[in-house]
Amino acid sequence: MDYETVSAEDFGKSLRGIGLNLLVRDVRAASAFLQTIFDVGVHRLSNDFAIITYGDEVFQLHSDGTYSANPLLNILPENPPRGAGVEIRFYDTDPDEAVARAHALGAMILQEATDKPHGLREAYILCDDGYAWVPSRPL
Repeated sequence: MDYETVSAEDFGKSLRGIGLNLLVRDVRAASAFLQTIFDVGVHRLSNDFAIITYGDEVFQLHSDGTYSANPLLNILPENPPRGAGVEIRFYDTDPDEAVARAHALGAMILQEATDKPHGLREAYILCDDGYAWVPSRPL
């Protein structure tokens, strides 16, 4: 599928499995954060929306304004972190490399790359919207 030209209707009809839509205050800034640290693909980037690809996975970023008729808009916190409690894991990203890029970007590192007893080396990187992004690799 060509994410740059697919219509909204055809894109919506193509989605399967579990979907992830993240509400962010600034779609362009959130996209740049993800692209810089995790080397994701960013498609259809606008102030309101972006399609994000990571390997074969796809998810979406939406600005608050795109949710004008969505019931979630009424319960969004006025103050960050709006994403508290959400971990988004990238299992095919080297955590040491991601942390180095996050430091260079000035992002908040909640936990440096660490070997965990569940068999992964992982780190916790917080974005401005409060989502915890967790690059991971098997030990």
